[in-house]
Parts: sequence; C-alpha cells; structure tokens
Amino acid sequence: MNVKILILCLLPMTAMAQGFAGLGRDAQGFAVPQPDPQFSFPADHGAHPDYRIEWWYLTANMTGPDGTPYGLQWTLFRSAMAPETRDGWDDPQLWMGHAAVTTPDAHFVTERLARGGIGQAGVIADPFTAWIDDWQMTGIDDARLTASGPNFAYDVDLTATGPLVRQGDNGYSVKSAAGQASYYYSQPFYELTGTLTLPTGDVPITGTAWLDREWSSQPLADTQTGWDWFSLSFDTGDKLMGFQLRQTDGEDFTYATWITADGTPTPFQDGALRAIPLDNTEVAGRSVPTTWRVTLPDRGVDVTVTAINPLAWMDTSVPYWEGPVTVSGSHTGQGYLEMTGYE
Repeated sequence: MNVKILILCLLPMTAMAQGFAGLGRDAQGFAVPQPDPQFSFPADHGAHPDYRIEWWYLTANMTGPDGTPYGLQWTLFRSAMAPETRDGWDDPQLWMGHAAVTTPDAHFVTERLARGGIGQAGVIADPFTAWIDDWQMTGIDDARLTASGPNFAYDVDLTATGPLVRQGDNGYSVKSAAGQASYYYSQPFYELTGTLTLPTGDVPITGTAWLDREWSSQPLADTQTGWDWFSLSFDTGDKLMGFQLRQTDGEDFTYATWITADGTPTPFQDGALRAIPLDNTEVAGRSVPTTWRVTLPDRGVDVTVTAINPLAWMDTSVPYWEGPVTVSGSHTGQGYLEMTGYE
C-alpha cells in the first residue's frame, strides 16, 4: 500500500482531530465507558479495540548537565473504524505516533502513520510493548522509550517511584455536563535518565515523566471544540492534573485531580479548577495562550504556568500546541501543557 492510500485510510483519524469537535460523534456501535470501572492490570495497559479512541501519552521534564531545561513527548494513538481487529491491510484499527523534543529555543517534532493488522504498530499488554515502526515503549514499572525524527532522537529509561493513579471517579473521567466520559489512569511518578540527540550533538539528561492512558468512544460533547490540559508536578511532591474543555457557548467544562506525594488522588468536579489565559503567542498563524493563571482554591493553588518555549507547535496531521512549562506562585514546580482546537 503506498503512502497516499495509507493517508486515505487514516482520514477518519485526522478528520476527527480537526478542531477536535469530531470527538463528540455518536459512539456508533463501539463500547462506551461506564461508571465504576473495574480495571485489570496488566491487561488494561494494552489496547481496547472495541472502543474507538485510545492513547498512550508520555511527557517528560528534563535538564542537561548545564541546567538547560528540555521537554520530551512520546504518544501512540489508536483510532478504529469498526470495533474489531483483522489480520492484514483491511484491519480497521488505525495508528498514529507523535514524538517531540522541546528546548528553550527550538521545537523538534515528527509523526508516524500506520495501519493495524500488518505488525507495523500495536500494543502488547504483557510484557508491555507499544510500538510504531522503530519507536518503542517497553515496560511499565521499569520502561525504556525510544523515538527518532529527521533532526532529533531520544533513548531514555523510566523507573516508576509511585503507584498508578486513577483519574476522575476511580478512573471514570467525565468530560461534559451531558456525561461524555473516558477511562483514564496515569503513572505520574517516573524518574528518567537517558540521552537526547540534537543537531548540536548528544545531551545526557535526567528528569521526571508522566504517562497518561485514556480510551473512549465519544469523549467529548458535540458542542466542545478543544481543550487546555495541565499536568503539574510541584516541588512538594504533590501533583495536579487539570483540564478545561472549551464549548461553543463560551462556557468551559473543567475537571481536576489532586495527587498527593504518596499517590492518593482526590477528584474535583466542574468549576473547582480555573484556568485563565494571561499572555498569548502568535504561532502557526494562530493566537495561542502560553501563559496561564491556574487556581484550585480547595488546595490553595494559585499559580502562573509559563511555557518554556512558546513556539512549541505540533505541526502534524492533528495540529496542536504541546510543551513543557514552569510553575510559580503559591506552588513551584514544572509540568506540561497541551492545547487543542485553536484555529
């Protein structure tokens, strides 16, 4: 199959992501998340082909020997045209990979597209292996992560120092007032070591990483156009995952999970978290907020979240902004910011 035909096969995935409003489509025969999920590990580290949309999403905050901050992203997306799997090119499971490295003055990004059923991409639950072409993540508690692009590469080792964390209500993450939801858990306690390969040479790095796992069939309402998602790690050891989903009526739906240093999660319903843009950057012909005020009064959080590189645009089939951030104010630390649906 040539590249043009492969892209045509992947059009349902890319169309879904334009403005991200397509994520509000009817579930159309796919399984739908239900409250009180009964996760089973290691099986749930693997793929769920009876759900339409799924991802394995890892971000990392790192520093080099001279103190320069870096960010790293590795993501494998699965999107299905039908809730089944088949061998060969007619398998309805579609795969897309994104990899990126961000520095204070550069952003390197690349993309891979694949069709399921031919071994080009996939996920095995036990022992855990996720791959697309030669990019791989192997292992969960002790993991290795690799990816490369035209002008960058990375090879890092990850060690989990805390438990898996269920987001939302015991892993059932509501995304709208109408009740759209996903299954969602994280491993936000990775320690990282490894090497970045940049145009200027190899850089040994150390840092921390955060893995998000999510799957659904209709995670947004049809009135929602995109999201602003924060994963913040504070110097106290506590963490905050929060997002707001922007809606066509000008209102936002928000949700947050406060994670203590020992991994205990506390969910916060719509309205508890507030995220207010403070400064915008013109990037890729769009005005994108790259400095935010984020508040969670119930935990005394009132912080400024600032992009390390405001130009960290993911110029991929699914365009969005993604990059490392610093945190100052009531709490200090670092994290990652993802913003979708900015036209």
